[in-house]
Amino acid sequence: MTETFVPEPGRPIVFRNGTVVTMDDARTVHDRADVLVVDGRIAEVGPALQAPQGTYEIDASGGIVMPGMIDTHRHMWQTAMRAYGADWTLTQYFVWYYLEHGKAFRPQDYWAGNALSTLDAIESGITTTVDWSHGLQSVEHAEAAIDALVRSPGRYVMGFGNIFAGPWEWTADPAYRALIEQSIDDSRLAGVQLAFDVTGDPEFPEKAAFEVARDLGVTVTTHAGVWGATNDDSVRLMHEHGFTTPGTVYVHAATLSEDSYQRIAATGGVVSLSTESEQSCGQGYPPSHALREHDIPVSLSVDTSVWFSADLFSAMRTTLGADRTWEHLTAHQEGETITNSHLRSHHVVEWATRGGAKALGKEGELGSLEPGKLADVVLLKNDDSPTMFPIVNPYGHIAMQAGRGDVHTVLVGGEVKKHEGKLVGVDLPALRSALADTVDHLRSTLGEETWASGMNPAIPKTKVLDNPYMYTEYRTDATHRAYETRAPASVGDEAD
Repeated sequence: MTETFVPEPGRPIVFRNGTVVTMDDARTVHDRADVLVVDGRIAEVGPALQAPQGTYEIDASGGIVMPGMIDTHRHMWQTAMRAYGADWTLTQYFVWYYLEHGKAFRPQDYWAGNALSTLDAIESGITTTVDWSHGLQSVEHAEAAIDALVRSPGRYVMGFGNIFAGPWEWTADPAYRALIEQSIDDSRLAGVQLAFDVTGDPEFPEKAAFEVARDLGVTVTTHAGVWGATNDDSVRLMHEHGFTTPGTVYVHAATLSEDSYQRIAATGGVVSLSTESEQSCGQGYPPSHALREHDIPVSLSVDTSVWFSADLFSAMRTTLGADRTWEHLTAHQEGETITNSHLRSHHVVEWATRGGAKALGKEGELGSLEPGKLADVVLLKNDDSPTMFPIVNPYGHIAMQAGRGDVHTVLVGGEVKKHEGKLVGVDLPALRSALADTVDHLRSTLGEETWASGMNPAIPKTKVLDNPYMYTEYRTDATHRAYETRAPASVGDEAD
């Protein structure tokens, strides 16, 4: 097998004669143009560029050159169990990971899942990922997670979390806080967030964790609007205590009322949509329609590969489908029809790139192909695939036609991490061995019967209204009532 040639780090690179989707303010698209990368940044974008002597040229003809995509919410450690929970509900996920078996993961298992997930991201054209790392039951687990990230290709934001303790507890641990502070100063990471949820408990015990985030100068990312778990009371408590600050990331935001969306919009919050997850798990109907109505900035995310696709092509596609389904169903129930879709392909491509940069506070560095920005660049090109021609609508092609197999080249900061369809400089056999050890450990620890039954959950005889995992003893049915204000009636329901 011939080894793919890769230019040495620091060498200028130019993509020639591609369809360039810049994602700049004007959404400029060049039909046949070049992208020149010098010293790790975009130097120029345009036709027939003059390149420095010794520049490595990549033929982008017949392909699309676009910014690297940004995933703002991924539980990377769970990639060690890829597709295990394909038939789960959110309740079953909570029970398996949070209440029963999540603590079986050793630090080395956490490392293996993270390392695999980083390659998933790069391979599919995601150059920056938030590791929503909520299984950090010890400092050793956190150290293993970080080690996997900084050894891997790509940019990674470390989202510190711990589902096995209240956020006011683990953020107060001196050793844990020391590691967070150390990570903030670690230039190998693209940033740090604190990742925890707000239950709606009127005592607001999460206040202490928000204060830690404020003291450290980091943003909070939180699962908001999740059926039976987090609701309008969560957002209201954050707002009343002054913690709905600009840049706060609200993941899912599905079962919220107008009041919560208004609070998020008014305070500069951003939302991370995980549409495949919201569709399948039961957090609530994917709320892109509500976010559009309130002009709330949107980014996209994978959530977890224990269930879903590990790429943002799937996220873009399912988001368009969910939004249009909502429009059509609600119109049909009023005896009307939709003749023009509000959500367009260019919107979801923007959410997968610039939207992610905004969510991370990195709009000046990432998310578009503009001179001076970091050279996180993706070339979609597959001359062996009939799916990659003709390219007549670049946004539509990215969102509805292309896939990870069409990712030809990926640059992160000007360095080649994937080229000619192959990852560069990775040891897949060693990673396979580490993952095999993790799976063997989990199967032997749980036992074959438990392992098999967890993968094939029984259909319950009774309905469960509330998800079983909460940080506190507080319970409410407010989520159910809030969602009823936005959910359309089932097709075929008759009026009273």
